[in-house]
Amino acid sequence: MRHNRVEKKFGRSKAHREQLMGTLVAHLIVDERIETTLPKAKQLRRDAEKMVTLARKGTLAARRLAAARLRAPKAVIKLFDQIVPALEGRAGGYTRIVKTRARRGDAGEMAIVEWVARPRAAAPAAETPAAAPDAKRA
Repeated sequence: MRHNRVEKKFGRSKAHREQLMGTLVAHLIVDERIETTLPKAKQLRRDAEKMVTLARKGTLAARRLAAARLRAPKAVIKLFDQIVPALEGRAGGYTRIVKTRARRGDAGEMAIVEWVARPRAAAPAAETPAAAPDAKRA
């Protein structure tokens, strides 16, 4: 029986599906926004939000589980250090899916998946008064 089984199979084996979703989640974390087909985007949302929920724990065990699922060290570091702090205070709904177009060739529905609160890069250092253009005129 398939009680509570909502994961799409995408015509792939279980191992291939797990690899596909792990790669998509890792790319979403690193690139912060990706375009894929609508069914993959819907499954990606579920997996990505579970990774954020796991990362919010902040424990070593959670970090190791994330590393095992994502298989990308850069993605794990960015998830814990940038994405989770940017999503602080949200109780869920970390991703957004925007339908974009029909793919040329097979008319597959395409969608963009992105984080609701995009992480901000570190702000550049403030300009010193001596280096300001107005200071040179005085």
